[in-house]
This record gives sequence, structure tokens and C-alpha cells, in this order.
Amino acid sequence: MTEPPLPYRVASVHRETADTVTFALVPAGRARLAPFAPGQFAMVYAFGVGEIPVSVSRIARHGPVHTVRSVGAVSAALCALRPGDRVGVRGPFGTGWEPGRAAGRDVLIVAGGIGLAPLRPLVVRTLAAPATYGRVSLLVGARSPEDVLYPRQLDSWATSGQLYCAVTVDRPRPGSLRHVGVVTTLLNGAPFDPANTTAYVCGPEVMIRVTARDLVQRGVPSDRVRVSLERNMRCATATCGHCQLGGVLLCRDGPVIGWDRAEPLMLVREL
Repeated sequence: MTEPPLPYRVASVHRETADTVTFALVPAGRARLAPFAPGQFAMVYAFGVGEIPVSVSRIARHGPVHTVRSVGAVSAALCALRPGDRVGVRGPFGTGWEPGRAAGRDVLIVAGGIGLAPLRPLVVRTLAAPATYGRVSLLVGARSPEDVLYPRQLDSWATSGQLYCAVTVDRPRPGSLRHVGVVTTLLNGAPFDPANTTAYVCGPEVMIRVTARDLVQRGVPSDRVRVSLERNMRCATATCGHCQLGGVLLCRDGPVIGWDRAEPLMLVREL
């Protein structure tokens, strides 16, 4: 039986872009969700509208933080939240990024658009344990400079000396110094040893396919290219069947899986 959503209150709201909002949640009562791991998601319910799966974009002590882009009725309702509003939340669900898999190796994190949101806790977790990993690189792609998420945090990371950070956009602003092109064009400048690298990729499905295939061609083992297929999620209980890809139920087996498992499933969609 599916557990009912727990009541949570919106503690703060920050508008990231014209269509994307980050909101922090705290329990509205005594009951609270178990702690989230980077890459896991919650089912967030907008009362009277419905619920959608949303990965945590920051792991806070008091409750989950989510970044949502308005693309449908439920996400639009969530983007319209104000401090004090209430939502229902179920979770945590799904597999996480499992940064421990990358211990002793270079870490390459590649984000496309809103895909940076699920990857942000992974970046934070990796930077918090610098002795655990080799070189860390973060590559970010967005439609335009105005669509880049967390620009201040990206600038802080880029100047921290803790990692290599590069951003590219599809449509530059006149006079902008941003790199122009798809996110894979940044791979040549990133410092990583393909044979000794664990990569994490999240973004639009076509971006995941192109990036993962490029990394494998460069020599990154396919099982060490971790991808998130969160966009396919529905119920989070592995019962509705909407998230089934081949023999994989992403609610149960994902959404983060290795490219060695994801590629055959995504190939079916291309046919």
C-alpha cells in the first residue's frame, strides 16, 4: 500500500530563471521524511493539482530542497508556491549517484539544463571530501546565459581551485564571454583520465545519449558512466508501469543507473 504524503511547509522560495524556481521545505508536523541521498527524488504533491517526481537539489538538515521548471500543470503550481504554502511529500525514492563508487578516481559531472539540479548535491558531497577523489570536473550546458542555474555558486566553484568548472550555452547574449556549443564540446578541456574516471550525467535524454556515448568512445567504462532517467518517473511505487524501460522499472531500479544498462533501453526509443 502506498504511504500517504506527509505535510510540508514552504520555508523559502528563490526564482532561478524565468521558468524555474527553487523552494525549501520543512515539516508541517511532527512526521518527517528520512534523509535523502544525492540523486534520490521525492514525489511532491500540489494540493488540488497532482504530484510529480522531483530530485533533491540540495540536502538540508530541516527538509528537502527542490528546483522545478514549469513545464506542466503540477510543475507550474509548484513554481507558484510562496513561503508558508503547504505541499505533500513522499520519499525518498530511487537509487542515488553513489559517489562512493568514484573513490580514488577522477570525477566528471556533466549537466544539461535543469539536470544541474539533481547533480548539485553530488558536487557538494564530492568537494566535501577532496582526499577521496582525484581531479573533479563540472561541465554545464544551458540554452542561454539567462537559463544557467545557480550562477553565483558556479562562479564560486570555478574560482575555488577545488574543481575544473566550465559552462557553455546554445544562444549567447551579445557581448557574452560564454562558450557557445553543446556541452560535449567542453570535454576536450576537462582534466580527467578516461580509464580512471567515474562520470555522472543528467539532462535532456538526447544530451544524455550523446554525452554517454562520447565518454565511452574516449575510454570511460560504460558501467562507470552513471545517468539519471528521472524524466520517465511517474508513481514511485513500481506499479503503474509508465517508467518501465525493457526489464527495468525505474521507480524500483533507478532512476540512476549505469550506461551499460541504460543504453540498450534508450536504443529501443530511437527505433
